[in-house]
Amino acid sequence: MPWPDLPPPHTLLPFEATVRHASMTRAAQELHVTHGAVSRQIRNLERALGVTLFERGTRSLEPTAQARLLAAAVRDGLDRIDSAARQVSRREESGPLALSCEPTLLMRWLIPRLPDLAAQVPGLTVHLSAGGGPVSFEREAFDLALRRDDFPVPARVSRTPLFDEWIGPVCSPDLARRLGGADGLSDVTLLHTSTRPHAWDDWRRLTGTRSEGGPQREQTFEHFYLALQAAVAGLGVAIGPYALVHDDLVRGQLVAPFGLVPDGTGYQLLGPRPPQEDARVSALLDWLRGQAARLRPAQDLTGRAALPTASRPGPREV
Repeated sequence: MPWPDLPPPHTLLPFEATVRHASMTRAAQELHVTHGAVSRQIRNLERALGVTLFERGTRSLEPTAQARLLAAAVRDGLDRIDSAARQVSRREESGPLALSCEPTLLMRWLIPRLPDLAAQVPGLTVHLSAGGGPVSFEREAFDLALRRDDFPVPARVSRTPLFDEWIGPVCSPDLARRLGGADGLSDVTLLHTSTRPHAWDDWRRLTGTRSEGGPQREQTFEHFYLALQAAVAGLGVAIGPYALVHDDLVRGQLVAPFGLVPDGTGYQLLGPRPPQEDARVSALLDWLRGQAARLRPAQDLTGRAALPTASRPGPREV
């Protein structure tokens, strides 16, 4: 045997799943075996290695440093075997793709563009679901996720940047005419959202704008799309990310009277494997890149104040 230190191969799958979930119960559920079967394989692996791999508490199971090191190597090996098996078998992935997307981006940007996807990639079906924040492709029933890059992503997850985030105050044209300069913000209702409670603070920090006057009128909405719809209705001024307000700016339902600035974040497509390993994902990514290319503010769609050319960053590599 050319690998004298290789532990029993049949112990590695339950071990990796147990480390990933920090739970034998959830590992057993994933592998469709009993809790006892997983526990026996973990004990067999510990005996073969001569080390304890988990610190067992009354209601907790904590992998040791050695366990995390071994699990990372096992995971990398399984990923390589999976990729090689797909290439050897020449198996074509088929069926629809399940894509999870942040709710407001889904409603205000992605869904309105789906007719173009159907025309450009007629053989591709995408099932959409709304979701935000960290993803676990092992535990959740979707193939891809479109997310803002404001949380850490595990190294094993494939990440493809799509477009940068630009933000700025947006409001109806009638309300914009009454604002004058940034001082006018103290005389209108500022619209907030629970999902990005610091959006106004972020914009002020990025632009060096101070809050003038006394207490301002404010209204908070549970979701971003509600705050933006309130801005369209003329109820006040909201912070509008460019992708989420692009169509309203084009239609003239909203204006960005003070322009937009990059906030240092962006949106990315996440997946369990590199896009080139699945023809469906590659086709969807090509289409998303084409749509994303239109979201770099290269002309004045922002109301009275055009974006200063000198302050625009170059496009992010995708």
